Amino acid sequence: MSGIEGIESLLKRHPFFQDFSDPARELIAGCTDNRVFHDGEYIQHEGEPADQFYLLRHGTVALEINVPTRKPLVIETLHDGEVLGWSWLVPPYRTRFDARAVGLVRALGINGKCLRGKCEEDCQLGYEFYKHFLPLVVDRLTAARLQMIDIYGHPAEYADAGIDERPSAPAKPAPDEQQ
Repeated sequence: MSGIEGIESLLKRHPFFQDFSDPARELIAGCTDNRVFHDGEYIQHEGEPADQFYLLRHGTVALEINVPTRKPLVIETLHDGEVLGWSWLVPPYRTRFDARAVGLVRALGINGKCLRGKCEEDCQLGYEFYKHFLPLVVDRLTAARLQMIDIYGHPAEYADAGIDERPSAPAKPAPDEQQ
């Protein structure tokens, strides 16, 4: 079995690619390789070029954001069968979060630049990718939003304290009140 045939088989078994056609998986296999990350190893750093995404085959990955004067904040934890990375789809192609292996992680790494080129050549393939990735992006943004609620409190906490609404920033003085 050649390397490409092995990659095609792994792509077919991954939940993300199960409903893609065999010809589509064959094209994608040419942009894909096996990757291994060890415990604590960073897979990506926020702000770096987003030129890869990963199909997790085994292990756990923590998505983190850096918070000044605090330890990194884990906004989501990914597991077997999930996808890491969507920034390769959106210019300027910069990673939005840090991703760190928690234990041994085995993944399929897919070269985003290679795949973007194939999607531009084959509009149907591109459409399929966007259909699959849009829910992933929404899930990640929702996870970040929920994490922010956990950090900054819940409206019920304010009600329990006898406050009708969350504190807001002080109102700016009217232009004629400014000195």
